[in-house]
Amino acid sequence: MHKYLRAIGFSKLKDRKELQKLLTDIIMESDERAYTSNSEDSVLAEFCKDFAENIGIAVCGEFDSDDKFTYDYYYPYMRGTGISSEEDISVERHAGTESYAGICDDIKVGVSLIFYLQNMIPYVKAQNGNSLPIRGTTLTLSGLSLQGKIMMPIIKNEKDKQIIQKVSNNRNSLIAAARKGDEDAIESLTLEDMDTYTIISRKIHKEDVFSLVDTYFMPYGVECDQYSILGEILDCNKVKNRLTSEEIYQMTISCNDLIFDICINAEDLYGEPQIGRRFKGSIWMQGNINFPESM
Repeated sequence: MHKYLRAIGFSKLKDRKELQKLLTDIIMESDERAYTSNSEDSVLAEFCKDFAENIGIAVCGEFDSDDKFTYDYYYPYMRGTGISSEEDISVERHAGTESYAGICDDIKVGVSLIFYLQNMIPYVKAQNGNSLPIRGTTLTLSGLSLQGKIMMPIIKNEKDKQIIQKVSNNRNSLIAAARKGDEDAIESLTLEDMDTYTIISRKIHKEDVFSLVDTYFMPYGVECDQYSILGEILDCNKVKNRLTSEEIYQMTISCNDLIFDICINAEDLYGEPQIGRRFKGSIWMQGNINFPESM
């Protein structure tokens, strides 16, 4: 069973028989269905069913020439609500299944952001129609979490926030210039990192690390679309899985100036989430590519 089913309120599934019944119900009573031609003899299909607001399970597979559906895989999802990035996106197919990983080089993050692609059918349609690459796309990110803690915020007044924003904008400009080969920008970034390391090394003897580090975004584990994050909570609400009645927290997080939504089972979250506090935990990153309406 998919381990991230727990994040959307299915922590009590006992065995594969229960799972198979759940997947059959999703296929028969799906809220959304999407199809596209996969080859001359088969049709790729995806069935999605929500069990709470923006939270559900997708079942993917193929219809053969006899109109018989065979499911290949399923995954739990959370649909994001805002625009996380407007940078260029590249997509690669996974080796084992007809599923895809997206890669986005967003300056704000500092690493190549890899995510599990949610809207696989529109992408395959564009690929089959030789419409790629498509200009004007945006990216909506979301994450599922199995463990997390709520941390208190670092106290900042309005002047501190303005200084932090100015420093962040300046650093993003330097990174953009460095990517184009600007040697002065590369040197400035190197010196800045050395200064930061020196300051933190001196302060860490007397202060807690999380009073020095306001936010971070780092790869986590061996799978490339999982991350360890620490970010500020911008919005938070609690929903209930309509089938299992398990409670789930949905939060909008600002992490390294990247804004996205996450969800976590209430039983797996330590602390009480509130706007302004910080969320620390690991997530499985998913993404939805927003194609232009004219496509």
